[in-house]
Amino acid sequence: MPEAPKNTHKPTTDYNLELKNKKTLQFIEDVTSNADEVQKKVLEEILSRNAHVEYLQTHGLNGHTDRETFKTIMPVITYEDIQPYVDRIANGDTSPILSSHPISEFLTSSGTSGGERKLMPTIEEELGRRSLLYSLLMPVMSQFVPGLDKGKGMYFLFIKSEAKTPSGLVARPVLTSYYKSTHFKDRPYDPYTNYTSPNETILCPDSYQSMYSQMLCGLCQHKEVLRVGAVFASGFIRAIKFLEKHWRFLCNDIRTGTIDSQITDQSVREAVMKILKPDPKLADFIEAECSKDSWQGIITRLWPNTKYVDVIVTGTMSQYIPTLDYYTNGLPLVCTMYASSECYFGVNLNPLCKPSEVSYTLIPTMAYFEFLPVQRNNGVNSSISVPKTLNEKEQQELVDLVDVKLGQEYELVVTTYSGLYRYRVGDVLRVAGFKNNAPQFNFICRKNVVLCIDSDKTDEVELQNAVKNAVNHLLPFDATLAEYTSYADTTTIPGHYVLYWELSLNGTTPIPPSVFEDCCLTLEESLNSVYRQGRVCDKSIGPLEIKIVEPGTFDKLMDYAISLGASINQYKTPRCVKFAPIVELLNSRAVSSFFSPKCPKWFPGHKQWINMN
Repeated sequence: MPEAPKNTHKPTTDYNLELKNKKTLQFIEDVTSNADEVQKKVLEEILSRNAHVEYLQTHGLNGHTDRETFKTIMPVITYEDIQPYVDRIANGDTSPILSSHPISEFLTSSGTSGGERKLMPTIEEELGRRSLLYSLLMPVMSQFVPGLDKGKGMYFLFIKSEAKTPSGLVARPVLTSYYKSTHFKDRPYDPYTNYTSPNETILCPDSYQSMYSQMLCGLCQHKEVLRVGAVFASGFIRAIKFLEKHWRFLCNDIRTGTIDSQITDQSVREAVMKILKPDPKLADFIEAECSKDSWQGIITRLWPNTKYVDVIVTGTMSQYIPTLDYYTNGLPLVCTMYASSECYFGVNLNPLCKPSEVSYTLIPTMAYFEFLPVQRNNGVNSSISVPKTLNEKEQQELVDLVDVKLGQEYELVVTTYSGLYRYRVGDVLRVAGFKNNAPQFNFICRKNVVLCIDSDKTDEVELQNAVKNAVNHLLPFDATLAEYTSYADTTTIPGHYVLYWELSLNGTTPIPPSVFEDCCLTLEESLNSVYRQGRVCDKSIGPLEIKIVEPGTFDKLMDYAISLGASINQYKTPRCVKFAPIVELLNSRAVSSFFSPKCPKWFPGHKQWINMN
């Protein structure tokens, strides 16, 4: 995730970048050297300020702020455990339920609960902690790539739709919250955050106008661009595909010094016109590059001074690495930070490492961190299944930040200033090393997630329920689903879900294509709101596809798995596949293919709010 962009107001006369960087790097040294002491103080501060909130009193903490009492009394929880408290706040209860500070808004997590986004309560001061983590990124990066203050960054950043709870509190994604905050709007001068995109283009709610205007500004300033990026790898590739589709219009704008009439947002037009000037020579250059048969290396061809690409390529985003390498001629892919709606966690102190070696150093001031040991199941699947509820022994197995073991995998548990106490984030991390006394972690995966294209996360249970709903369309034809699996296909842009179905056909009436299309749509309607938003609003996910495979295909799949060493007694069909030879096997036996004929239904907010807003 890139640092939040900042305005480039003129520097004051006493601005000293070298000194500022030195202080920032010293801060990292200090907090990682004294990680355990910092963590102890963070927990004491959280518990003392929230001593009288209902949640802590209900569990009988009685004002204690020490670790031992906290760990003995407070349970390790999931979202479902605090959802009743969250619902009360969302519905207007202003008493100190989770936090002594007023809840300022809800951050919508990309994880889901009952098909809806999770609502993470937050308080105003958390914006300061997020700003702090952002401020660490470029001083770290400057150690590896000098001179980044001499040019600009071209980042494709967007706000997403928001909703209001019945109480009037806003519910929106964490980056939308940040970009709309005073921390973004009134930010001080910083040469590292000199961006090609004016604020108005980022804050434009129309995704087409926002993308078009950001791309136009980036092209106009192409020689000044030293780094490029987006939040996720998938988002950056979508920007490239957008350029591939619209470069002729963009060239016309640059040639004539006018903006396409489809850009109707007046504030966007005014901001772009401060940058856009008639430049036929630049238009000819862009046209010549974009007209070539191959788009390999298009980033370095159009933005020749680019030194690296700043995108998340860890976890499920690693599937996009080959595509990024193709378009960027193998520029370094940099993952700068690790964050979520619940909390911002840490930074990558070795940003030019290989994507497969990325590790994040958790900054001890951000929250109180604990770690639940995870035992990996040996399966075909890369998702890790973790029990929802913990017994007393498992609760006691949690360890503190400085007590994790090298090579061990853990589920991250956080206690935050905003009112989450021993909350299971759902991320599985592996200890890769240490920075002084603070551990560094590889991000392994989200627990239980089997499918992901963008910010969507679909787990096995949700997929099973969606399939169950869809196969009802086959009943009138006396057909049943014998077996299935799934695949996140990112060879298309945007990527899309593919389900491989093997059918048992007992009836004689052929199944019309429209029935399979209905199955596709029912699957999509049954998936969570994050997936449906990606399909409907963000256009970050393509239509779901069902591929019907020949009878006996899944027997072949089992034979292949056994040939690789799987136990015939323990083998079960994987509900998601990623291994290329398996995908090839399934595709080779596909006899027909069907796509969802339209987008599923989606609207901002939770279903229960629909009649309240």
